[in-house]
Amino acid sequence: MLLIIMVVFIGVFALIALPLVAAAPSNNSKQAMAALDAVLSNEPKKIVGGNQNLNLRKNEQVSSIPWLNRKLIKLDVVPYLRQMLSQAALNWNPGRLLIMSAACFVLPPYIVYIFLQSWPLALASGAVMGMMPFGWVMFKRSRRFSAFEKTLPEALDLMVSGLRAGHSLLAAMALVAKECAEPVKGEFKICFEEQNYGLEMKAALENLLSRVPLQDMKITATAILIQKETGGNLAEVLDKTTHVIRERFRLKRQIMVHTAQGRLTGWILTMLPIALGLGIYFVDPKMISILWHRDIGIKMLWSAAGLMMLGGFVIHQIVNIDV
Repeated sequence: MLLIIMVVFIGVFALIALPLVAAAPSNNSKQAMAALDAVLSNEPKKIVGGNQNLNLRKNEQVSSIPWLNRKLIKLDVVPYLRQMLSQAALNWNPGRLLIMSAACFVLPPYIVYIFLQSWPLALASGAVMGMMPFGWVMFKRSRRFSAFEKTLPEALDLMVSGLRAGHSLLAAMALVAKECAEPVKGEFKICFEEQNYGLEMKAALENLLSRVPLQDMKITATAILIQKETGGNLAEVLDKTTHVIRERFRLKRQIMVHTAQGRLTGWILTMLPIALGLGIYFVDPKMISILWHRDIGIKMLWSAAGLMMLGGFVIHQIVNIDV
C-alpha cells in the first residue's frame, strides 16, 4: 500500500513539476530579456555569462562596403531608394543600386568613345545607360503594383465572406494573409502582424499605404477607417468598394485599348530615328560620321535628341489618362 502511495505521489509530482521546469526561462532567455531591458532603457549592460554585448536594435545596412555605407547613411535620398527597392521586391540595397548605375554610366560610354571617338555621344549613352538600373527597379515596381491591383478585389471578396461569417476585421485580414496570392498576401500579412503586435488600425493602414501607394488601396483604407469612426456594416461597405475597384479596373482596360494606337505611334516615332541612324552607320559609316565630327552635326544631334524627348513626353501626356 505504501509503495502504491509513493508511486502515485511521484507520478503527480512529475506531471506538475516537469511542465513548470520546461516553462521556466532558461539562462539564455534571461540574458536576452536583460539585454532587451537594457536597450529599451538606453543603458547598455554586459550580458551575464557572455563575452559580448547583445545588440537587439534593427541594423539595416545601406551598402555592404563599409566606407560607402557610412557615406550613404548621411544622404537624404537613401530612405526613398530603400522604399523603392522594397516596393519592387528586389533583394538589393541602395549602395548596390548606385554602384550598378555608376558602372553603367562609365563603362558603356567608354566603349562608345573607343569606337566612335565622340565625347557627346559617349556622354549621351552614359546618361541613358546610367538610368537603366533605376528603370529596371521602376519596371519591377510597376509590375508588382499591377499584380496587386489585379488581386485586390479577390482579397476584398474574401474579407467580405469572412466578415459575413462572423469574423472580425483582424481575422479577415489574417484570412487574406493566409489564402491570397502574392503580393497581396505579403502586404496584408505585414498589416495583420503590426496590429497583432499592438499597433492601431489607422497606423497599420497608413504603413500599408506607404508600401503600396495605389488609388484602389487608398479607397479601401479610407472605407475601413470611415466605417471604424461612424459604424455600419463593414461587409457591405467593402462589397461596394470592391465593385468600385472592379469598375475602375474595367475602365482603365478600355482606355488602354483606345489609346493603344497613340502609344504605338509614340514608340515608333521615338525609336525610328535611332534605328535609321544605326542602319546608315552599318551601311556607310563615313557619311553619317559627319554628324559627330563637325560642330553643326553635334548641334543637330543634341537638337534631335531634345525634340525626340519632347515629342515622347507630349505623346505620353496625351495617352496617359487618369481614372
